[in-house]
Amino acid sequence: MSLTSPTTDKRPVSPALHASLAHARLPRWAPAAIAAGSAAAGIGLGLLAGWHSRVQWGMLAALFFVLATFAITTKVEGSRQGKDRVATSVVWVCFVLALVPLLSLAWVTVTKGIEVIDGYFLTHSMSGLLDTDEGGGIYHALLGTLEQVGIATLIAAPIGLLTAVYLVEYGRGKLAKTVTFFVDVMTGIPSIVAGLFILATWNLMLGFGPSGFAGALALSILMMPVVVRSTEEMLKLVPNELREASLALGVPKWRTILKVVLPTAIGGITTGVMLAVARITGETAPVLLLVFGTKLINPNPFEGAQSSLPLYVYEQYVVGTEASVDRAWGAALVLIAFVMILNLVARGIARWKAPSTGR
Repeated sequence: MSLTSPTTDKRPVSPALHASLAHARLPRWAPAAIAAGSAAAGIGLGLLAGWHSRVQWGMLAALFFVLATFAITTKVEGSRQGKDRVATSVVWVCFVLALVPLLSLAWVTVTKGIEVIDGYFLTHSMSGLLDTDEGGGIYHALLGTLEQVGIATLIAAPIGLLTAVYLVEYGRGKLAKTVTFFVDVMTGIPSIVAGLFILATWNLMLGFGPSGFAGALALSILMMPVVVRSTEEMLKLVPNELREASLALGVPKWRTILKVVLPTAIGGITTGVMLAVARITGETAPVLLLVFGTKLINPNPFEGAQSSLPLYVYEQYVVGTEASVDRAWGAALVLIAFVMILNLVARGIARWKAPSTGR
């Protein structure tokens, strides 16, 4: 028996075999051409049918795009590739359908709000002005939002972090299951219910009046389960080898959590907290019930009514005059910009604190 390794067969492939293995492929520009043709067909058919809504045109174009992609791909590349292209086309159509309302909202808010925003608008309140008057600003509402969200974060972030640490590192048995169940329940609590709970306990039972702190308590209830869930998932991603190595060196478990586990997951934890802050920033119902709103600048969140950006938008829009609606659009743009900045900061921190992936 020969011990030499078999040689590689380098004989050229016959043209007939090469042709049997080759498959026809659509050119790269085919999806764009199909999309353009589908858009033209949808608009044309919509006009012939007497439909003047662009939404109807878009739905027709999306339907034509999926059907045309399947038919053309099946004809050229075969049924398997046709089914694959249909799945891809459906995903793209859903993405566009989700993106269009978002872009439309952002475009309308920016075009209408940018006309109002200036230095005066950001540094003055509505003190001494009627809602129907020209001028005025959002300084009192912006200050109230920052204070209320800040207090809610100071309350919810430590409690949520400690709860997540308990569930991941210590939670066993019925108590952990009970805590997990109530965290899941709190995740779906409507904001108005949290406001009513604080109203019944803090205001009615304990006798405190409207204040920014009362609104912050309701916002912290909404924020807490988001912090718990996000932190819990981040802690679960920490490799157990790190915990075992620390414990093998004789380090107590509490110190292992403090010095090893939390620093490893700090990027994801910070991101979760920032996203939770962005989630509560736009809440209106708890502020309407507990803070009441005011035109004056109130820097004390523990006494007296305050305003906030979501409540300011609601109040100005309800008035219905041209000046008040313009102020509402300006405040809405500031609120969106604030939430966007929080999300960008969260992504930046997550990328900065992400573990390196060296070889």
